[in-house]
Amino acid sequence: MIKDLWYKNAVIYNLSLATYMDSDGDGIGDFQGLQRRLDYLQGLGVTCLWLGPFQPSPMKDDGYDISDYYNVDPRYGTLGDFVEFTHGCKQRGIRVIIDLVINHTSNEHPWFQSARKGPDSKYRDWYVWSDRKPENADQGMVFPGVQKSTWTYDRQARGWYFHRFYDFQPDLNTANPEVQAELLKIMGFWIELGVSGFRMDAVPFIIATKGPDVTRPEEQFDMLRTFREFVQWRQGDAMLLAEANVLPEDDMEYFGRDGDRMHMMFNFQVNQHLFYAMAAADAGPLVKALEATKPRPASAQWGCFLRNHDELDLGRLTDAQRATVFAAFGPEPGMQLYDRGIRRRLAPMLNGDQRRLELAYSLMFTLPGTPVIRYGDEIGMGDDLSLPERNCARTPMQWSDEPQGGFTKSDTPVLPVISGGAFGYQRINAAHQRRDPSSLLNWTERIIRMRKECPEIGWGDFRILDTNRPEVLAMRYDWRNNSVVVIHNLSDRPQDLSLVVHGEGKSPRLVNLLSEDHSDPDEDGRHDLVLEAYGYRWFRFGGLDYLLRRSEG
Repeated sequence: MIKDLWYKNAVIYNLSLATYMDSDGDGIGDFQGLQRRLDYLQGLGVTCLWLGPFQPSPMKDDGYDISDYYNVDPRYGTLGDFVEFTHGCKQRGIRVIIDLVINHTSNEHPWFQSARKGPDSKYRDWYVWSDRKPENADQGMVFPGVQKSTWTYDRQARGWYFHRFYDFQPDLNTANPEVQAELLKIMGFWIELGVSGFRMDAVPFIIATKGPDVTRPEEQFDMLRTFREFVQWRQGDAMLLAEANVLPEDDMEYFGRDGDRMHMMFNFQVNQHLFYAMAAADAGPLVKALEATKPRPASAQWGCFLRNHDELDLGRLTDAQRATVFAAFGPEPGMQLYDRGIRRRLAPMLNGDQRRLELAYSLMFTLPGTPVIRYGDEIGMGDDLSLPERNCARTPMQWSDEPQGGFTKSDTPVLPVISGGAFGYQRINAAHQRRDPSSLLNWTERIIRMRKECPEIGWGDFRILDTNRPEVLAMRYDWRNNSVVVIHNLSDRPQDLSLVVHGEGKSPRLVNLLSEDHSDPDEDGRHDLVLEAYGYRWFRFGGLDYLLRRSEG
């Protein structure tokens, strides 16, 4: 039984320890540095921190190649530092979720090193082996163009091992009961140290059947129920957030039709169509994506995001739609990645235009689900396209105009701090923006506060309001006899609309939640509105029935 559905109306902030705040001057962020920034995060309005991997790792894939699940990498501190950090979060009312990377380990993990020694090893069957190279070894790569195969020969093991990701990340045989038992121990360990849940990496691959004879993997969904039951036995309000880029018809299999599998999933379908909507000023496909992903159990929730630590995956769009997004936001080959996505941060994609950034984040905060922010996006950080693959959008946080952006006192940070130009730390940093009332940082703090005051969005039902204009997206949320309507103009031209209220008694006033620009009805009960280019409105209503339609004349 779930004790608290806190995640339904949370504000989640994702960060990587290595690039957030360095406390000891070695050029690498750490837990003590993050602890010093908890008041900043509390002031921003964050209610949950999502940490990328911080366990010991050779760091060949930004920590997603774990070599010990039960410790903290010395670069970041100690287990004691982690517990102090979670205690500091608890004092401030901030929950912590961490990445659970259990589809694969590092090839340097002791389990894999033991498995290589031969068939008699206790850990041999913890991984997936083949005596011969499977015929489909050149298919199913997660990183096409970079990754050449999903099977690699190991001379010591005298066999081929399976790896859905890079060759230094051998897949665990997650169907093995012993492996499953170990995965539960890992979750239980970190729950005892203060975490409130896990962002589960690559869930479709975790639950897929694996082996040399598997040509069409099948999902073992009962595994998800096992994970959920365990975390809730250990801590009643713990939750699981799935990274599962699947089609809408499969969503309920991951949530569980009885709400007994994943608590949350990232809504990749809506994310990709949102970027198309912004690129084409056309809300139509986004509306279809919202409707297609509407069904979910009462206890389940979507995670809504714009950019994250990976590329912007556009694989669910049509070829024409993808071409439109590429042309608008990533026209150069160096801005694209894996033949399917864009590797830039949001601010440079939108040319640093604060009007468009506000529109994008207003959209994200009003989509049905829980908003997830990537560190640095609250100040409009840029990217460094000279860095390989996804590292371009993983540069250190820009705290001030001090050397290295105030991130470290070292001259050799873990990744170069963006310097010079429109997005350099000299111009874009948290210290400057805290003192500027009109900055993106202060706007983000205000919008987060308002989102938390609109539980209708996190808890309520939504419906799309017909505007007869493809450039405008209007949505209504209803919950406990309260209603919120949000309207967004995706185009670079003003749009005039008429909001007509139907119900008993006098048509109510439309209360603008973000400014003093309220609207009183005319004699016909009509509210005439003008949305400026890239404009947005958040209105609160009483419990009446509203219809948005294009104004006549």
